[in-house]
Amino acid sequence: MGKRILIVSPATARENNGNWQTASRWARFLRGYYQVEVARDWSAQDPAPDLLIALHARRSAAALAAFTARHPDRPSVLVLTGTDLYRDIAIDANAQASLHHAHALVLLQPAGLALLPDAMQAKAHVIYQSAPSLRPHAPGPNARHRDICMVGHLREEKDPLTFILAASLVTAPGVRLLHIGGALDPALGEAAEQAESPRYHWLGALPHAAARQRLKRSQAMAITSKMEGGANVIIEAVTSGVPVLASDISGNRGMLGEDYAGYFPAGDPAALAHLIDLSITDPEFDALLRRQCAARALLFAPAAEQAALRDLVDNLLLHAPGATTNMENHDEHD
Repeated sequence: MGKRILIVSPATARENNGNWQTASRWARFLRGYYQVEVARDWSAQDPAPDLLIALHARRSAAALAAFTARHPDRPSVLVLTGTDLYRDIAIDANAQASLHHAHALVLLQPAGLALLPDAMQAKAHVIYQSAPSLRPHAPGPNARHRDICMVGHLREEKDPLTFILAASLVTAPGVRLLHIGGALDPALGEAAEQAESPRYHWLGALPHAAARQRLKRSQAMAITSKMEGGANVIIEAVTSGVPVLASDISGNRGMLGEDYAGYFPAGDPAALAHLIDLSITDPEFDALLRRQCAARALLFAPAAEQAALRDLVDNLLLHAPGATTNMENHDEHD
C-alpha cells in the first residue's frame, strides 16, 4: 500500500451532496490497495500524492493546475460531476484548462461524452456510480399515504420549484410530495416554507442513511434538475426498487436510458404532476417503470464501480513515468 492517492473534493461531509458522496465512496473503494486521503484542496506546499483525483473542473481547477505544474510526471484524474460538464467547460477558462491538465477524464454517464471537445475523447472514461441494494419496501394495502420523494438541496440547478408547484396539480388521492434537502438558496428555502399545497412537505436536510430510508419507502422518486452529471440519487432509487420520474435532460437520459418511460419536460410541473398521478393510479405504468429501473440496476452495482475505478487508477500508476512494472498488491483485482 505504498502509493498515495489524494481525492480533492470541493464538498465535505457537512455539505453531504453528490460530490462528497462520490469522494467518500471512492476513498472507501481504494483503501486497502492504496493510502487514500480526501481534502478540499492541494497546493505546491502540501505533500504530493502519487496520483490526484479532482472532482469538478471549475471548483478544483486551482488544485489540479498546481499539481500538474509541480509534478507533471504524476498522473491526475478529473471527474466531471455535473455543472462543470453541462455548463462550466463551455464558458469558464479555468474549467477548460482542467480538461487539458488531467491525464484522464471521468464522466458518470455516457451521454456527457458529447459535451467534450474531440481532442478530449481519447482520455475520457465512463464510470457509473453505485449504491448498495436495499430490499424494496412493500406498502400495506391500507397505507394512508403514497409518498413521492425528491432528494436534493434547494438550489437553482435542482429546480425545486417544479416539484413544489407540482404538488398543487396532483389529483391522485393520498399523495404526499416529500422534499429532502437543505436550503442552499435562501429564496428557494422561503418558497418551500411558504408552499401552499398541503401535499408538499419540506423535511430539510437529513443524514444520508435517513434520507435513503425515506426514499426506500416512497412510491416513486422525482428528480427535477436542469442539469446533472450523473445523479447518485437516481442510483439510490433504482437499487432500492423505487421508480424514477426524471426531467428530460442529457444527464438523466445517460443514467436511465433513451427509452425510459418516466421522463417529463424539465421545468414543467403539470407534466410532473401527470406522471405522479399515473404512477399512483395506473398499475401498468408503475410496473413498466419498475421493470425499466430494474434493468439498469446492474450498471449501478458497487462491485462494478470499484472494478472500473481500480482499473483506471492501477493503469495510470503503472504507466506513470518512473513507475516499476512490479506494483506490489496491484497485479490482480480481487
